[in-house]
Formats: sequence, C-alpha cells, structure tokens
Amino acid sequence: MTIREPQATPGKRRRITRSTLLAVTFGAGHLLAASAALAQTAPKPPESLARVARPEPANLGDFVANRAAATALGKALFWDMQLGSDGKTACASCHFHAGADSRSKNTLSPGLNRSPTPDTAFEVAGPNAQLKAADFPFHQFSRPDDRNSSVVRSVNDVVGSQGVFKELFGNVIAGQREEARQLTYDQIFHVGTDNTRQVTPRNTPSVINAVFNLRNFWDGRAQTLFNGANPWGKRDPDARVYKNVASFSLLGGTSTKVTPVSVAIDNSSLASQASGPPMSTAEMSATGRSFPDLGRKMLSLRPLSGQQVASDDSLLASYRATSGDGLAKADYAELVKTAFRSEWWNGKQTVSLKGKNYSQIEANFSLFFGLAVQMYEATLVSDKTPFDSYVEGNGSALSSQQAMGLGLFWGKGKCANCHGGAEFTNASIRRKLITDRMSNMIMGDGNRAIYDEGFYNIGITKTAEDLGVGGKDPFGNPLSFSGVAKQSLLKFNYLENAFSNLLVTPLSPISVNGSFKTPGLRNVALTAPYFHNGGAATLMQVVEFYNRGGNFAAANRADLDADIQPLGLSTTEKEALVAFLQSLTDERVRKHAAPFDHPQLYIANGHTGSDTAVTGDGSGRATNDWMVLNAVGRNGYSSGNIPQNFLGLK
Repeated sequence: MTIREPQATPGKRRRITRSTLLAVTFGAGHLLAASAALAQTAPKPPESLARVARPEPANLGDFVANRAAATALGKALFWDMQLGSDGKTACASCHFHAGADSRSKNTLSPGLNRSPTPDTAFEVAGPNAQLKAADFPFHQFSRPDDRNSSVVRSVNDVVGSQGVFKELFGNVIAGQREEARQLTYDQIFHVGTDNTRQVTPRNTPSVINAVFNLRNFWDGRAQTLFNGANPWGKRDPDARVYKNVASFSLLGGTSTKVTPVSVAIDNSSLASQASGPPMSTAEMSATGRSFPDLGRKMLSLRPLSGQQVASDDSLLASYRATSGDGLAKADYAELVKTAFRSEWWNGKQTVSLKGKNYSQIEANFSLFFGLAVQMYEATLVSDKTPFDSYVEGNGSALSSQQAMGLGLFWGKGKCANCHGGAEFTNASIRRKLITDRMSNMIMGDGNRAIYDEGFYNIGITKTAEDLGVGGKDPFGNPLSFSGVAKQSLLKFNYLENAFSNLLVTPLSPISVNGSFKTPGLRNVALTAPYFHNGGAATLMQVVEFYNRGGNFAAANRADLDADIQPLGLSTTEKEALVAFLQSLTDERVRKHAAPFDHPQLYIANGHTGSDTAVTGDGSGRATNDWMVLNAVGRNGYSSGNIPQNFLGLK
C-alpha cells in the first residue's frame, strides 16, 4: 500500500531556488544543475522512455503464430474504414492525429454521463456546431489564476468524437462493406428532422504509449486481463472463445471439437480496450451487431479496400496491392490464418450464438481483433523527444525555458505527483504490484481514504457530472479496485489475479467518485482539447487550471486529490511549464513518420450546414462532410503537409 501525503501549500514544499534556476538555465553545466535541482524534490525525475520495456502477455504464444503478420493485421484492422457498420468508420477515425482526435465540428456531446440523471441539453451550441477558440475553457473565471474570482461561463458539454448514426443492425452480406441497417430517429443528435452522427460522452485519449497503461479508457474499464471477447476481463463470467480441442476415443482414435473456453491474457488492457468501440452503438456499430457478425463481414473483405497504402509503409509495404489500393491479400481470413495458431480457426463445427450459427473463425474474431490491434498499438511508442535526449545526457536538448519548466514540473508545480515516471502517468503498468494498485492518502476534505493509484479527482467538473472510475461495470461490480476490494478481497483477487495485502474492510473509506485515469503527457502539444471533457483548448488553459487549484475544489472536497490547490505560479513560470510540455513532442508523431505512418483515411467531419440547419441526404441523415488524411510512409509528411492541431491552435 502506498501512502501519499499531500503538500499543504507550495511554500512548505522543498522547491527550486532562484539561484538554482539560473544555474539550470545558463551555461554548459545546466544539465548537472537541473539534476541537482530535481534532487531537492520528489518524486525522482524519470529515465528515458526508450529504457522502459513494453509490457507483453506471458501467454501470447498460445494464440499468435506469426508476430510480424499479427502486427501487420492489427495495423490494417485499426485503419480500415470497412470495420464500421456504415463501411466508413475505422478505429483510426477517432485516433488519427497523434493517436487522438483533432476535429472541431460536430464534436459536442451533452452531459450524458451525469449521475443519476443524464443531461441531454446542449449548452455551448447544438449538434454539428463548429467550435471556435472563444468557446474555451468550458469553465471560465474572470481571472484565470483565481478560483475565487467570478465565473464567466460554466457548461457541462463535452468535446468527444463523432461516431456513427443511430441505427438498428439487420445483417451482413459477405463481400459487402456496408451492413443492412435501419435508421432510428435520434432524440439527441439531430438538426431539424435529420440525424447527425452521434458524439461520444468523453474526449478521446491518445493510443500512442497506451501500451504502458495498466487499464485503459478514462474510467479504467478496459481490464488488464483480456478475456478474448470484450473489455471486461474476468468480470464477465460468461466470456468465452472457441478452441479446436483434440479428443481421444476409447477405441484409440482421435478427433477434434470446437470447444468454448475461458482465457485470461495478462498485460492486455489494450486488447480489452480495442474490443470495445467496434460494438459501441455510438462509435462504430449499429445496435444489435455482434462481434461474430463483424467477423463474418471482415473475414470476407479485402483489407483496406478503397484506401491507399504507401509503397514504403513501415508495416504494410510487403502486403500492399500493386495499385496501392489496400492490401493484395484476398481477404482478412488469409491474414488471420497466417497470424494465429490454427487451433483457434481451423475447426469444422459451427458455433451457435443467440440463435445464429457461425464458423469458428467468425466466432473468434474478437480474439483476433483485440490481440492484433494490441500488437500494432504496442509499436506506437514515442520515446524520441527532446526530453528523452536531455535525460540521456544531452544538456542542449532543452532550451533554457524548457529546462526551467522541467524543474517546475517536478517541483513547485507538483505535476509529477500524478504524472510520474518515464510514461508521465501513475496509471502505468509498471506500478502494477498490488501495493501500488490502491493507495491511501489524505483527500481534499482532510480525511484519509483509499483510492485507485493513477486515478484522481482533480475538480475539472463537478463529481456528479461523470463518476469515472467511481461507476460500475455491467455486472454490478465497482469499476474501481478500491470499490471491489471493499466489497470483498476474495473477489478482488479473483478478478485481478493478484494477492492483496492491503487492509480493506467494508468500513474502509474510499474516494474514487469523479476520478479519471491520469493521461500520459507525451505529444500533449498535439492532442488538444484536454481533460476527459475536452474542456480546455490550449496548454496554457491547462496550466492555469492547475495554478488556480481546479474548477470545483470546494464542491468535490470528499474525493478531491489534496494536491489540487493554488500553486502561485508567475506568468514566467506558467510559460516555462508550457514550454516544457511542448518538449515532450516526438517529431516522428508530428510528421506521421514510422512507426506512426498509416494508410489513407476518409474522416467524417460534421455535416453540410451548421447547428441550426443541415443538408439532408434524403434518408433522414444529414449529409456527411469528409476530410482526407493521405497515406504516408515511413518518412512521414513533408513539413508543408503536416495536419493542423485542434482548431489550428499551436
């Protein structure tokens, strides 16, 4: 168990002095000076991310036969627009810019996660609105550094990602990318009588470096153990995949039978996460589609058909069709059979699920999809930033202003208390030992409580607007480790395959409501808007949020991280912190260079019209506007072709 004491005031914390900052800022020895300055503060500054091992399942070889083929399969699936029920929506549709989403039209969602009653009314603007810089921050004070100043604006809308229209699933037709489906009038996402694309109720986190997270999604619902079927790991007692198992008869003969089995694949929250959006009726799927249905469709389709692939794509070049249109493989089934062990796809018996029969390879598509996408996303590690170079010994890698910001990050700014380690998050898998899954800390109200390490309530919104990890899974369990452990340590140990030595009882106070996973900060300059609600548009707005001590510190006291308090940063110090955060940008990510290169992608970018009137397509849907992300190979885009950030802000 970790016990973390809050720092009562900035003045009581050991911090870098003016003379030390001057030494850090100037002269050939400023790297050593920075190290000396950081030694005065805790936690210890991290090593380069290049020295951190990428987590991997211990039993991966039980499923994957060809790692290179599985990784290439994962990249193809991640970028393939055929995956959506409409045949036009890929995983990458929400993760195309530094692993996140930089769209600013039709990206508003009302407070759908408000507890106990969702808020369905828009406040900033309506569906299909084009956001502008003046709309931010969503909670604005007359003096940005003073949380006691008057509130100019406060809305509970969210900047999310646009997914699919609200539709009912009919069936799939082999070889056809679009599924048979029926439009359902959307009471929330519409302009006039025409539906608009639905928008997710939380901002989209980056998939880059997500391999280091113990759990994924903002609320941690993507479990560390992948069950092969969905995000819920061992929380879902009925999750099964299908294995072709040899059996022996009394007469000495052998045969095989497709048999349902439960699996627990460790270090696989990325696979758990990947299995969620394809079945989300807001993000990618018509209501009623199953993963085997998706498998039936995708296994019959040529990978990335209709999307250009660069001739020097870092993973897909050898699979590329000579025309450049998609891959040369006849269908996804061919790739799956190369990538995965045969006992997971070569069975002859059908699998009956909810009254429908599927082949074994179709029934196991969630297993193939989750693991393949995880293996691809595990390559998306940005460990070549100026910061990494600096901590490896290159004292000139950071400017004097950035070096000053580094000292503030681990000192007066208290940023590293939550954004720790080379991953810049305490939610990393390196802290997975049970003593670090839950911690004991004095909260904002002065009382000690247990919480999930790496998940904090920092007062962005009022707690009831979104409970985050304080919510529950579909099986009635708390999402939080702390909540499950409080109910039963035996249940916690079963669900997590871990042994708990933390003394938690039914009377233990826990503080998890309104808490969210601490995001890593690498490439943060490219991933606006910020926070789980997307309520800040610039890094300066983020720094001002922390400098004033949050938005709702008083309202959220019982669950608030006690480090959320006024910091007293000067304008110079705030600018230095922003400069340091910008030093966490990997230029390969900015340029979309390998391993961050990709196929062509058509991205829905709102609808023709505004939030008051749209052009309909005659079917009850607003007409889509599209933007095109061109295919790019291992060298990335030229400087003049690099896509802009959110709202074009720098």
